[in-house]
Amino acid sequence: MLAGVAGWPIHQSLSPVMHNYWLRRHGLNGSYVALPIAPEHFGQCMNVLPLMGFAGVSVTVPHKLAAFALSSSLDADAEATGAVNTLVFAGNEVRGSNTDVRGFAASLAESLGENAAKAGAAVVLGAGGAARAVVLALARGGAPEIRLLNRTRAKAEAIASSLKVPGRLAVMKWGEWKRAFDEAGLLVNTTSLGMVGKPALEFDLDNLPRAAAVADIVYNPLQTALLKAASERGHRTMDGLGMLMHQAVPAFAGWFGITPSVTPELRAELVKALSNA
Repeated sequence: MLAGVAGWPIHQSLSPVMHNYWLRRHGLNGSYVALPIAPEHFGQCMNVLPLMGFAGVSVTVPHKLAAFALSSSLDADAEATGAVNTLVFAGNEVRGSNTDVRGFAASLAESLGENAAKAGAAVVLGAGGAARAVVLALARGGAPEIRLLNRTRAKAEAIASSLKVPGRLAVMKWGEWKRAFDEAGLLVNTTSLGMVGKPALEFDLDNLPRAAAVADIVYNPLQTALLKAASERGHRTMDGLGMLMHQAVPAFAGWFGITPSVTPELRAELVKALSNA
C-alpha cells in the first residue's frame, strides 16, 4: 500500500511522519512518501501514480485547485470550497475531497472550545485553498461575521462570491486592522507568511480585543511570530498541528481502510520531528 503528499516544495511537510506513524501503529504494510511535483507536471504525475500502486495522495500548496479540476468526483466540502486536499485513486476514478474543513473545525473545538467560532467576528487572513476551508468551517460553526483580508483583494472577493455564506462574509482591505479587529473574537492566519522559508507576517495586534483567540495554520515553526506575539498579549492561541492531524484522519481511512486516532502520542512524534528538522 502506497500513498504520499504532493506539493512544491514539500521537504518541510510533516505528513510522512504522521501517516507512517499510523501505518506502524496499525501494523499495516505500507508507506507514505513526499512527492515534490512542480505545478506544470501535476496532472501528468497524478495519471502515473495509480499505475505505480498509489492508493491516493494528500495535496498541498500549490496544487489544491489543480486537484479540484482533475477530480472525477467530489465530496460536498470540495464542491463548496472549490479546492481539494485529498485524492483517492479508485480504478479509473479520481475521488477528490476537502478534509481541511473538518480538520480545522475539529482542531478549533479541541483547542479553543466548541463555541470558539461564535465568540465574535472572525478575521481570516489569506485567500488560498486553506482560507476557503477555514471560512466554511467558521460559517458552519456559527461565526456571526467573517472578515476576509488578503494582500490581493481580488482573490478575497473571489472567495466571497463563490462561498455560500450570504450576509456573513465581508472582504476588507489588507492593513485595515483597526476596523477588521473591532469586536473580533478570533483571528486566523491561513497564509504561508511566517512559515519556515517564507517572509514574516508583519503587523501588530494592538487593536485586537484581549479576549480574542489567535490561530495560525502554519506548523513549521510550531510557534510562529504571530502566535508568540499573541501569547505575550495574553491571547489564547492555536497552532497548526491540530488541523494537520485532524484533516489527515479521513484521508488515511480513504486509502488504507482504517480510521486512525489523533492522540497526544502522535502530537509528540510531530513535535519531535519539528525539533529535529
